[in-house]
Amino acid sequence: MAIRELKVCLLGDTGVGKSSIVSRFVQDHFDHNISPTIGASFMTKTVPSGNELHKFLIWDTAGQERFHSLAPMYYRGSAAAVIVYDITKQDTFHTLKKWVKELKEHGPENIVMAIAGNKCDLSDTREVTMKDAREYAESIGAIVVETSAKNAINVEELFQGISRRIPPLDPHENGSNGAMKLGRQSFQSTTRCC
Repeated sequence: MAIRELKVCLLGDTGVGKSSIVSRFVQDHFDHNISPTIGASFMTKTVPSGNELHKFLIWDTAGQERFHSLAPMYYRGSAAAVIVYDITKQDTFHTLKKWVKELKEHGPENIVMAIAGNKCDLSDTREVTMKDAREYAESIGAIVVETSAKNAINVEELFQGISRRIPPLDPHENGSNGAMKLGRQSFQSTTRCC
């Protein structure tokens, strides 16, 4: 079975739950006292998708404004981007739209975009309706899912949705075993600062 490496970048405001989504997806773990990400963190998880295995190379970027300029280093060459907002904070949905605009202008041409409305377990304090999120996602051709990293709601479905949007390999184009890497890996960008 062919293994495809898919670089995925998580973007969004600080505190929306990007790291919690990654932690829930990769380790099936939720930490109430998670610290804000500095720069970016990296995790991997391999999942079956049809006749292939998708190895997600997940870059979880920092949400603080001072790290915004580093984001292109992580979304460049990505097969997919997950833009996360907090359903209880309208301003995080506005920030999401800025990320989408940036991805459309500077990101990879065929990047799969997924919008994750996190913290759906707090729907009684909702500020962003699913209807608004769905309409926006449709207007940009993105996947939209409401998630709760805390309660393990729709996190697997989010990444399954991304897998379904990745076109299957044509074994005749990529050598005899059909293995292929999507996106260029830039190992210079993995050096850590501080």
